[in-house]
Amino acid sequence: MPLDAFFKPRSIAVIGASREPEKVGHKIVKNLIEYGFKGRLFPINPKADEILGLKCYSSVLDVPEQVDLAVIVVPGKIVPIIAEECGKKGVKGIVVISAGFSETGREGTQLERELLAICRKYNIRMQGPNCLGLINTQNRMNATFASAKPTTGNIAFISQSGALGSTILNWALQNEVGFTSFISLGNEADLTAADFLESLTEDEQTRAVGLYIEGVKDGPRFIEVSKKISMKKPVIVLKSGTTDVGVRAVSSHTGSLAGSDVAFSAAFRKAGVIRVDKLEELFELVLAFENQPLPRDKNVLIITNGGGPGILVADACEKMGLNLPLLELNLREELRCSLPPHASLNNPIDILGDADEKRYELALKIGLKSQNVDGIIVILTPQAMTPSDRVAEVIAEVRKSSNKPIVTAFMGLDDDSSAIKTLLKNDIPNYPFPESTAFVLKKMYEYASILKRPKQEPMFQIQVDHRIVRNTLDTIRKDDRLTSTIEEAFKIADSFGIPVPKVMVAHSSKQAGDIADLIGYPVAMKVISPEILHKTDVGGVVLNITSRAEVERNYENIMNKVHSFMPQARILGISVQQMVPQGKEVIVGAVRDPQFGPLMMFGLGGIYVNFLRDVSYRLCPITRSEAEEMIEETKAYTLLRGVRGEPTSDINSLVDVILRISQIMTDFREIVEMEINPLFVYNEKKGCVAVDIKMAINKLA
Repeated sequence: MPLDAFFKPRSIAVIGASREPEKVGHKIVKNLIEYGFKGRLFPINPKADEILGLKCYSSVLDVPEQVDLAVIVVPGKIVPIIAEECGKKGVKGIVVISAGFSETGREGTQLERELLAICRKYNIRMQGPNCLGLINTQNRMNATFASAKPTTGNIAFISQSGALGSTILNWALQNEVGFTSFISLGNEADLTAADFLESLTEDEQTRAVGLYIEGVKDGPRFIEVSKKISMKKPVIVLKSGTTDVGVRAVSSHTGSLAGSDVAFSAAFRKAGVIRVDKLEELFELVLAFENQPLPRDKNVLIITNGGGPGILVADACEKMGLNLPLLELNLREELRCSLPPHASLNNPIDILGDADEKRYELALKIGLKSQNVDGIIVILTPQAMTPSDRVAEVIAEVRKSSNKPIVTAFMGLDDDSSAIKTLLKNDIPNYPFPESTAFVLKKMYEYASILKRPKQEPMFQIQVDHRIVRNTLDTIRKDDRLTSTIEEAFKIADSFGIPVPKVMVAHSSKQAGDIADLIGYPVAMKVISPEILHKTDVGGVVLNITSRAEVERNYENIMNKVHSFMPQARILGISVQQMVPQGKEVIVGAVRDPQFGPLMMFGLGGIYVNFLRDVSYRLCPITRSEAEEMIEETKAYTLLRGVRGEPTSDINSLVDVILRISQIMTDFREIVEMEINPLFVYNEKKGCVAVDIKMAINKLA
């Protein structure tokens, strides 16, 4: 949905405009005038006749012309009254700068709801409240109270923090980075980051979007919109609040390992969004994405006049998973004929400390000719004989005809030096430390890979009798439980085609013996209790039982041990389960994140999962390629492929189980958590089997 009232208003009313220069209402009017807004501007203040040479009106209702956008800077308590007047006037959008809403507590939250209800009543879209405002450089509109006035460029920036937004505007001026627009979100009572991202998708002037967020209002919509925009331009996100506040359900390893930040990372990956961890990294990528071409692959050439910095970058590239190929033999020979004898022709190419601009030009042009090179890092250390200015000019000239990204690290120079200014003016990102160049090229390669994703991969879907699952879930609820028994979990898994061993629940030693005779030996016995998370720790598990007498004896032993360790635990019975052959142990689980929905997890299984934490995540529903990526990202993949002559495991059957759990979690919203641990994976084409399954439900669903 276009937001023309915000980005392309023909007229703006500043409600709460002030004659006093230090007031926010004065600064906004002044910014709009000085930045060159070409539309009509109406200051609203019942106590003033004129502000900054403009006729002042007592109310927006008194303005004789149409008002597209109203910027509101009055005390929070009277904002709803002002919004009502805007509605009657036919204003299409309001920017509420005023604070005192949901950020202040219960009363403020109620005030915000009242304000939103008025906006809904009159079909007004609202930015804020409690925001800095917005800037659109393309129509010279600066409707903020920030002191910085950004230049026109190709970057849009969206921030949930007004204070951080001011910092970003100042940084952009210092680094000669231009913006198309700057948007401060505030409390997002109405318009959210997703709404503004959607509006920026079709803006051809915007080539990249920087986004600072602390959370999202509607997770699925954020992913949907971000997917669309990331196919056209990179979205770089800095997410704060990364400490693990956790997903509510922690009845299993999956729940305890998956926290809110894990879910955000999975959401960003699904949406094709590039995540950074530091504000510095956000700035670094904004510089690179503004005008640089994307690398085709991850092969990087380093050109340096100093051995130490070259080694630092080479190490950084290797850690980032980038390749450092050698140039083709004929190109190395070309370099050999022109460079001094002691120059290194490997990668990094060391053109020595006395290198002038001609050596840099030669190495750069030859590097760009190479089919082995997808991106180039140029390092310059300012030695006594180094002509930094001329080197920068040479790089700028070569860059004009390059279809490969070139990033530089001119070390030890002031930001206002002519060399740095030359680089920035010619769209060449420069970084003070060489490791940053490797980070930037890695992220640019990641985005190039995002663009190569299949446009639409079919979702896995099998036909299932949902009545079996529904009846099982109803039974759990009627029994006033939040967790299933193993028998119930196996029934649900089996209905979705997940291989499970035979299992039944016994409530006496004789019944346990009867079940074991029916299933066949050997069997395993496990206590069933919603209060016992780790059965082994309380003596609640016995394996490889080979006779009826052992079964009956172990039934009593398990009961006695559990009562001794946890006398208050509610015991629902003891499962008697068919023993299955040992396989490679992995864990497959899912937990329902409150913002983004079900989050899948895969990793090494058994008792070590919490300690090793070798796990990967994706948001449901997942595709086959996503399931394969989950497996390949972990060390478990190395074991599954076979080590030291071991046969390859049946990875296809494992992928199939991951997809089936994804469908279970997608089809049944009341299941908040499901985990198979361990899942035994056998040799190739011999399948896998779920040895133990935990499942938790939401009683209110």
